Amino acid sequence: MPTFGSFSLLLALVLAVYSLAMGGASLWQMATGRSGRIAPERLSETARRAGIMTFAAVSCAAFALVWAAFTNDYSVAYIFHHTNRDLHPAYKFSALWSGQEGSLLLWSWLLAAYGFVLRLRHKVDVRLTAHASTILAGVQVFFLLLLVFAAPPFSIQPGEVPPDGAGLNPLLQYPEMVIHPPMLYLGYVGFAVPFAFALGALIMRYPGEKWIHITRRWTMVTWLFLTVGIFLGAHWAYSVLGWGGYWGWDPVENASLMPWL
Repeated sequence: MPTFGSFSLLLALVLAVYSLAMGGASLWQMATGRSGRIAPERLSETARRAGIMTFAAVSCAAFALVWAAFTNDYSVAYIFHHTNRDLHPAYKFSALWSGQEGSLLLWSWLLAAYGFVLRLRHKVDVRLTAHASTILAGVQVFFLLLLVFAAPPFSIQPGEVPPDGAGLNPLLQYPEMVIHPPMLYLGYVGFAVPFAFALGALIMRYPGEKWIHITRRWTMVTWLFLTVGIFLGAHWAYSVLGWGGYWGWDPVENASLMPWL
């Protein structure tokens, strides 16, 4: 399964790079009026489909990591450091985002999921969506480069396979661990979509205000997710971390407050 997960991430990176390169090439051809051997509309469509397949590939990688957690595959260093055999199944699932490598994988998967929805709804405004899709592909490439080269979640534990894992930090063994981080990530990552639309509108000098109405729907949904995540985090801090209050103005809380504002 670690091999399958690593291959899925590598495939996702190749697809994201293709989506970025071909999407950018098609937009450049449309903007300059030039045409190569392949029509820009066809290039744009292949880039869109590559973006859709990126979601499938990252989903396979996320499934592989969760599968390794539930099957107690301690040959994977990440699973060894963040789970053990006695851990409740809900916390084994939440191990996906309990460490840096898993959090980056969740971030990349959510970004791919948002991109998947955006690309399925491309007929709302084909050209604007093509710009937004290419920009999202660029963001996706960045996170997949981290996952493939800087923080691979499927690194193999050196030496013999341990009989049991190190377990999850006791402070993280709380029901809101299962829902609070995904809510925050849905908010954080979701704001990449309004950013992509806004930047695309600037690049193509979009006439009228239609792009604002399209972007507003995405913004309100992601802002709602971030709001829920902040409230859950405040309750978690009060109940578990012993700060004596719901808000401590620490860097983590401030990092969620700034985009919310």
